[in-house]
Amino acid sequence: MILIYLTAGRGSRLPIKFRDKPKCLVKINNKTLIERNKIFFKNFKKKIIITGYKSIKIKKIANQFNFEVIVNKSFSRTNMVYSMFLAKKKINQDVVVCYGDIIFDHRVIKLLKNNQNILPVNKNWFKYWKKRMNKKKILEDAENLVVKNNIITHIGGKIKNDLPKYQFMGIIKLKRKTFQKLSIFFKKLNIRTDMTNFLNTAIKSKKVKFIAKKYSSFWHEIDTNNDILVAKKSKDIL
Repeated sequence: MILIYLTAGRGSRLPIKFRDKPKCLVKINNKTLIERNKIFFKNFKKKIIITGYKSIKIKKIANQFNFEVIVNKSFSRTNMVYSMFLAKKKINQDVVVCYGDIIFDHRVIKLLKNNQNILPVNKNWFKYWKKRMNKKKILEDAENLVVKNNIITHIGGKIKNDLPKYQFMGIIKLKRKTFQKLSIFFKKLNIRTDMTNFLNTAIKSKKVKFIAKKYSSFWHEIDTNNDILVAKKSKDIL
């Protein structure tokens, strides 16, 4: 499998003091986010990193982890979906797409090694998010996710009633043919859309069927200064 690691964004919700570098270079207890996922990276012979914001600052560490670098020169007016498909000409195997602002248990790789389109979904997400924000904020920030018979039937958008049992982790496994099909689909849509809404549109349009793989180990998403503080105090982060 090929890894696509998405790091083009500017981390606009972080305080200004962190914006002198891409978000994946934010440090948690003296290790950057990218360094904290190095064991996960070892599962891939071919790795592609999509950079954008202050991309020159990623060059050294990208070389250290043997990433092929693709620069999204339009990062300020595009998003992760656009960044992901910049790698389309490089894809000749199945793909794992990973957000650059998350820290997670590297053993999630075990869920990704079969011939299916897969979304790992975290079933203990609320335990972690309660440390990040209050329940009102969780209802505003978390996204809806519906799983029926282990199939994702809806992803993204605001939570309407009860909290979902699971949250999308920012990790996507796509079969090679599905990746190329979705690339064409995205081009035809000709709209700017975030990742989960794009995936939801593809699901509803029957362009892809995702198997939900339920996961219970740790997962930290770094969007704000408080997220950094929570991660630093976590027993999962050494």
